Amino acid sequence: MSPTAGSKTASLDLRKALLETFAINEKANQLLLGTIAEAAWHAAPSSGKGRTIAEIAAHMHVVRLMWLSAADKSGKLPAKLQPDKATQREVQSALTQSAVAVDSLLQKAPEDPAGKLPNFKPNVVAFIGYLVAHDSHHRGQIGMMARQLGHPIDKKAAYGLWEWGSLWRDHGFGSGSSK
Repeated sequence: MSPTAGSKTASLDLRKALLETFAINEKANQLLLGTIAEAAWHAAPSSGKGRTIAEIAAHMHVVRLMWLSAADKSGKLPAKLQPDKATQREVQSALTQSAVAVDSLLQKAPEDPAGKLPNFKPNVVAFIGYLVAHDSHHRGQIGMMARQLGHPIDKKAAYGLWEWGSLWRDHGFGSGSSK
């Protein structure tokens, strides 16, 4: 469909779209982690093997730190966590901090026509795609483990994880603000 004479067409601001996408992803993480029952947080998996929910959530933060360190040697990184001792609030706070660090990296990344990011191939879009895929994989694990431990995620939150338009608006995007 071609624009008619005098009509305005918006062009995609790729950097802004990537920043918003990662922020929405983090909003989904916070929504999920905010619904985990305290009794499930450090409970051993029902299989007896593997990470606890706390350890999975802390791992998400640690992986971000690993890639942030590789992509920006001069960047100040948030603190690591002790996954076996970290509280929900500590992990949620750490994930918020590493999300801010990712945002900061993208904000200061040099304009590169190819979208290159140091030490991550092929480009910044793949970097954000990787981080979103990694978090999403672990959100699925956390949701399944919570159910297996007898503490399922409430339906409103479970469906809310997929309402990216709502998460986008809840984050303040689309309201005329310049977040």
